[in-house]
Amino acid sequence: MKNVKIKFLVLAGIVVSTIVSCNKDYLELTPEGQVLSANYYSNQEEAYAGLIAVYDILRKNSGGFENMITMMNAGSDDHVAGGGGATDGIGIQSFSNYTQSGTTIPASFWSDHYQGITRANILISRLPDVPMDGNLKLRYMAEAKTLRALYYFNLVRMFKNVPLILEQLTPGNMYSQPQANPSDVYAQIEADLLASINDLPATLPNSELARLTKGAAKALLGKVYLYDGKNALAAAQLADVNGTPGGTSQYGYQLLSNFSDLWVPANKFNSESILEVAHTSAGNSYWGIWGSGRDEGNTVNVMVGPRGYSRPTGSSAPDLPSGWSFNVITQDLYNVMNGDPRFSSTIFDLRALKLAGQADYIAGYEDTGYFLAKFLPKQSDVTTGQGDAVLNYKQDTYVIRLADTYLLEAEALGGTGSRAQALLDAVRARVGLAPVPVSMDAIKLERRKELAGEGHRFFDLVRWGDAASKLASRGFVSGKHEIFPIPYTELQNTLLVQNPNYN
Repeated sequence: MKNVKIKFLVLAGIVVSTIVSCNKDYLELTPEGQVLSANYYSNQEEAYAGLIAVYDILRKNSGGFENMITMMNAGSDDHVAGGGGATDGIGIQSFSNYTQSGTTIPASFWSDHYQGITRANILISRLPDVPMDGNLKLRYMAEAKTLRALYYFNLVRMFKNVPLILEQLTPGNMYSQPQANPSDVYAQIEADLLASINDLPATLPNSELARLTKGAAKALLGKVYLYDGKNALAAAQLADVNGTPGGTSQYGYQLLSNFSDLWVPANKFNSESILEVAHTSAGNSYWGIWGSGRDEGNTVNVMVGPRGYSRPTGSSAPDLPSGWSFNVITQDLYNVMNGDPRFSSTIFDLRALKLAGQADYIAGYEDTGYFLAKFLPKQSDVTTGQGDAVLNYKQDTYVIRLADTYLLEAEALGGTGSRAQALLDAVRARVGLAPVPVSMDAIKLERRKELAGEGHRFFDLVRWGDAASKLASRGFVSGKHEIFPIPYTELQNTLLVQNPNYN
């Protein structure tokens, strides 16, 4: 029987050894070795374990080699794949130079999200019969639906033509799932979020900071509406999240006064964070479990660090561990960022340090000498615990943060009007920049500078219709490369058909 990933963990027995998650520090349950079956959800504790399993897929943002941040960066005009050579991670390399196919696209970008959807579907179907507090049950249901919405949002943006599965599959129907119209997928995402918002808490105690809130669901809904072309609805949801530009919103969100503080690993769940993926250096992750869902460290850190980094005695260069030199920054982004107050927090100019004799490194593939400072590994953050040090970095990553939603709202408003101007001004004022007249071009440029290296740029270019012009030199073909090819393994013995213009 072929291994078709959309059916992963959907049979009668589903092993939950992978429940140990990047959120374990904040979702304190690790039922290793237990089995989810038709009889599993018999009490609140088991329902909670199932909810943790749904949350676990959030780690896809920055955990494992095949993570969203470094993958999506690689296909943008701000970065190239980098790494050790042209075959170092064929999936990320082929996306970066637009030679990807159904056999080179990493299947996990499909299967991991469907794994999360499967877990959500099972929990949603079982919750009504679980004997537990009614309000708590509503919250669990809302969290599961919001996570399902997020996972479908990632899938529809990456692959566009995906199956819409809302129930636990069986051996009888798992091979006969058709691809849905993308508009139906967006409708389901929006329905899940609308059904969930009022049952999520507005704020969280410190022990639950990795969980979803009303503000996070509304921010996600606003973003989804924008991608779905429903700008007025997007602006309304995002305005509710953002509040008065530059002030504190009703959910407690506020721009940090120092942009650089966003990238301090200890500054977890700060006032600008709306939806955050938690990582820990205490998970003792090791090569044997890396990428399996049980590793809890941030992999982006080691991936973007320079190879063979060293500095002479007395050097003023930062003390860094070595990394793998992925996501090196293009000269184009360097030129755009040069002179911007966010430059040093975004770009680590190792080229200049080497020329000055202050540091050295081994040039990786497609090297420019410019590295992603936001996620640069620090010697002070190298774990002293067990496991493999390079797999146990603790920096959290943002799925959505407030500056992002400010600029999304300004975009939803068409880049005109006093509200859009105030939103743009607030993002610029935070880093000491004077106002510029609001326009779509100004918003696009500000998003590029503010969010560089965070995995948004490729999706932005596609949404704006700018990908073909910005990425033509990389091999981007209009009408093809806006979406990924469906992994070859998913096409075997199923009703799925490959995306247009892919073999």
